[in-house]
Amino acid sequence: MTQALAGVKIADFSWVGAGPRATKDLADHGAIVVKVESAKRLDLGRVSPPFKDGRRDPDGSAFFGITNTSKLGVTINLGDPRGVVIARKLVDWADVVVENFGKGYMERLGLDYPTLSAARPELIMLSVSVAGRTGPMSSLRGYGNSAAALSGMAALSGWPDRMPHMPPFAYGDVVAPMFATLGVLAALEHRRQTGQGRHIDVSQVEPLVHVLEDVLVRAQLEGTGTARLGNGSPVMSPHGVYPCRGHDQWVAIAARSDADWQALALAVGIDAAAWPDLESRRANAEAIDGAIATWTARRDKHRAADMLAAAGVPAEAVNDGRDVFTDPELTDGHYIVIDHATLGTCEMPAPPTHFSRSRVTVGPPPRLGEHNARVFQDFLGLDSAELSKLAAEGVLA
Repeated sequence: MTQALAGVKIADFSWVGAGPRATKDLADHGAIVVKVESAKRLDLGRVSPPFKDGRRDPDGSAFFGITNTSKLGVTINLGDPRGVVIARKLVDWADVVVENFGKGYMERLGLDYPTLSAARPELIMLSVSVAGRTGPMSSLRGYGNSAAALSGMAALSGWPDRMPHMPPFAYGDVVAPMFATLGVLAALEHRRQTGQGRHIDVSQVEPLVHVLEDVLVRAQLEGTGTARLGNGSPVMSPHGVYPCRGHDQWVAIAARSDADWQALALAVGIDAAAWPDLESRRANAEAIDGAIATWTARRDKHRAADMLAAAGVPAEAVNDGRDVFTDPELTDGHYIVIDHATLGTCEMPAPPTHFSRSRVTVGPPPRLGEHNARVFQDFLGLDSAELSKLAAEGVLA
């Protein structure tokens, strides 16, 4: 079987999280993705922990590795005009160009969409940023935490009696790439039908608002603004996580309806009739949660979840990091073993989408400049002697 995106060529100028995560999905599905970097200004992903054996190494970052599987890597110093010339040759080779620099950077290099599409109207370009390339905040530079603040996500997160809670990692860098990938696929199909390319503008804020919309609307309609509920729910009760046997072990439980509540109460030994409806259960949540916690605390989290699920109550063990890497649901195909010169033999996550008549092949992430010769000579047809000269002069670095 072939890969779904075999033959698609992508020049990837993006770095850190949001751009690389989108091109990772495309690469894992068969697109030839050439990641452009420079030793003069390392991708922040390369200097982000955790590192192999705890040793700081630009080729040994697990964060970088996970977000850049299956790509080819080259180094071009875009601060040198000769480097820009090489970059333009790579752009002319590509079907899709991806970038997530601050507004104006690609324009200064002459690698912006209006300039490129004037010569190649079939070219597709993807730009990913915190707040988009148009509008009053188009010049904003930031990361996923900025998007969490602007989208209302931070205001919704946390407990009612405490300050807003910033997410533990940059959700914008994870959600936006899903929309970016979809945009690239739609643009490729549009080009197939019309021969015309498109510029795709994806912000991080708007995808987060998109996925939070129902919560934001409900909060406004109920007059609660962006009320923080912790683990609670306005439409389900009980709804939370409860301690189980062992250190830092938990089970998640939700009662969607009165019937769920009655089944849960019977299983844990609570008088369901004392709090027969949602309103009374929400008003007495502290007492109910305490009774449930007394029952769960004596049990293994998986056993507790299985018992409740068998009774028809939505419940599942809260997996920690170790559990996730040993869960049979995920070990059966989600993790792919790769060999990497620095990381060694390790497991990388495969795309969560699977097609019946095409294969997914997850390859190792590139070491810094690993594929310079292959890309510049084989793809672009440049002379090896000239490439050696440019490398020695810091142009291909």
